[in-house]
Amino acid sequence: MQQDSTGYSSAEAAAPCDSGAWRSLAALLARADVRIDGSRPWDIRFNSPSVVNRILGQGTLGLGESYMDGEWDAKRLDEFFCRVLRARLNGEIKPLRLLFHALRARLFNLQNYKRAWQVGEKHYDLGNAFYAAMLDPRMAYTCGYWKDADNLADAQEAKLDLICKKLQLTPGMRVLDIGCGWGSFMGYAAEKYGVECVGLTISAEQTLLGQERYRHLPVEFRLQDYREINETFDRIVSVGMFEHVGHKNYRTYMQVAHRCLRDDGLFLLHTIGKNRRYAGADPWINKYIFPNGELPSIGQIGDSVDNLFVVEDLHNFGADYDRTLMAWHANFEAAWPQFADQLGERFYRMWRYYLLCCAGAFRARELQLWQWVLSRQGVVGGYARVT
Repeated sequence: MQQDSTGYSSAEAAAPCDSGAWRSLAALLARADVRIDGSRPWDIRFNSPSVVNRILGQGTLGLGESYMDGEWDAKRLDEFFCRVLRARLNGEIKPLRLLFHALRARLFNLQNYKRAWQVGEKHYDLGNAFYAAMLDPRMAYTCGYWKDADNLADAQEAKLDLICKKLQLTPGMRVLDIGCGWGSFMGYAAEKYGVECVGLTISAEQTLLGQERYRHLPVEFRLQDYREINETFDRIVSVGMFEHVGHKNYRTYMQVAHRCLRDDGLFLLHTIGKNRRYAGADPWINKYIFPNGELPSIGQIGDSVDNLFVVEDLHNFGADYDRTLMAWHANFEAAWPQFADQLGERFYRMWRYYLLCCAGAFRARELQLWQWVLSRQGVVGGYARVT
């Protein structure tokens, strides 16, 4: 297929969109060194001419849905997204039809008690066998720590051990895990550090698997919203749950942690974050992957802990999430034949898109991964940082 320097191709002649729209999109992508129908791994190949209108008319929602429908491909989706996000093209297309989505997230509490359970039902209850095939043996569904690791299992254990050391765990402590998932942290902390754990989750599937897997350890799984807990703990940890809290509830979340933490306790918050506040959830991610999700900015977290906690440490290792997601993607691809008949081709393209667009976002440093260590009154003599 013949192209000019903007990426405009002869396929335009057959496209049910005007040539100006085609050229505009090609010129936009060229800013990220992405060509339409190019030969490089990160170039985009259109399988349907209608994709131009879907992207320009619906933004990232149209981009994701048209990929799910097989209307375009790229050999390296992760690199495509890395280049697009590094060039900041995600803010260039803002269809009016998506303004309501942004205003709704800004004005309303989409993560109230009733709605908070939706993400568990849609995402985390997808099936334990599916996640077991994609994740590491401990089923940690959060960023691994790759500083001294060369495989996913070691990176996840390194992350869990890092958290335990940052919390300064000692035998006999009682630990609250807000958003415990399948219990990877609780199992590790109970085995290696001799603590007792109470974990909160909104996923019935996670609760059932965790209770069975860790029945020999002093860990308790509760199918419970975080707002309902009112007990005292020596330590609190929350790994990959704050992304579901929402800005309307950040202060409430921190107040819950404050009331449940002993005066001399430590609280570790592990969360994905964005570089600016009120950036809004990506419409495609919100619709298909994490309903009602919202990533905080560093300033929003800072506001939420004001006059409640002392920030003892803040550690960013967001670049490690790229490698984690690529490892999950490799496992997903290898395991897909087991699930293909059950889940179908559209799900395959959806899940592949999810993993690789997120990898690209972390690679582009559009997204971050922070671990905050917080205390109620400040550690006497100062907190000794662990890396």
